[in-house]
Amino acid sequence: MTTGQSDLAQPGQAPWQTSVRDRVALVTGGTRGIGAAICRQLAADGADVAAGYWRGQEAAEKFLATVTADYPERKITVHEGNIGAAQDCRRVLREVIDQHGRLDILVNNAGITIDRTVAKMTDDDWHKVISVNLSGAFFMAQAALEHMIERGTGRIINVSSVIGETGNIGQVNYAASKSGLFGLTKSLAKEAVFQLARAQRPPGDGIGLTVNAVTPGFIATDMLATIPDKVLDKIRGQIPVGRLGRPEEIARVVAFLAADQSAYITGQIWAVNGGLDM
Repeated sequence: MTTGQSDLAQPGQAPWQTSVRDRVALVTGGTRGIGAAICRQLAADGADVAAGYWRGQEAAEKFLATVTADYPERKITVHEGNIGAAQDCRRVLREVIDQHGRLDILVNNAGITIDRTVAKMTDDDWHKVISVNLSGAFFMAQAALEHMIERGTGRIINVSSVIGETGNIGQVNYAASKSGLFGLTKSLAKEAVFQLARAQRPPGDGIGLTVNAVTPGFIATDMLATIPDKVLDKIRGQIPVGRLGRPEEIARVVAFLAADQSAYITGQIWAVNGGLDM
């Protein structure tokens, strides 16, 4: 073990600075809300970005045009696919690798809600949310992990939710799916190291292959747009910092975990919730 400057620092870069420069990132649900903020942050930090989406082609094309104009030096692409379908997950990942040449960073951000009390929740309500939020993250990670193990490096970051920690009335399917991402994250992190060793690519002092999760609190996105103001005021009153979070605040943490220099962080759950879980 050494205590000198890490070999992960880039030339002319301070040791505390992080970098995803020239990495290729795929962000599911990447054309709106938190996902769009993550794509922009990664592009600003120097990564080429592939943004996944489902339906809403016009909005996706507008996102592509805007981000390409803002970051003309980066390669930005969009990819339509149903994260709730295993074969579509694999197809999208292959498509990204075909167009970008490789994949360095996977951010499993896509998620849906179908809110009902347990008494009123249908079989379909349950299965749809679990399929997208949890199974989709697994199928994307499964395909990405195979590619990353072959290359010996990579980052997988799962976007969970504070609801996965606290639960919520009317969101038993959503809470279960987001809580499931905790176990998925920790198990994948252990298996990534195990599989690297089997492939004779031990992580050592290099960039490594890490898997982590971020748990946003209540963030000002379209997902909260339908909540009445009176309910939002009550939510704000429960948050120690006294406000909703911004998508950019989640994106900052995701970019940090995605950086080459975050090689010593894996299997961890990062809360970004204004102190809600204190």
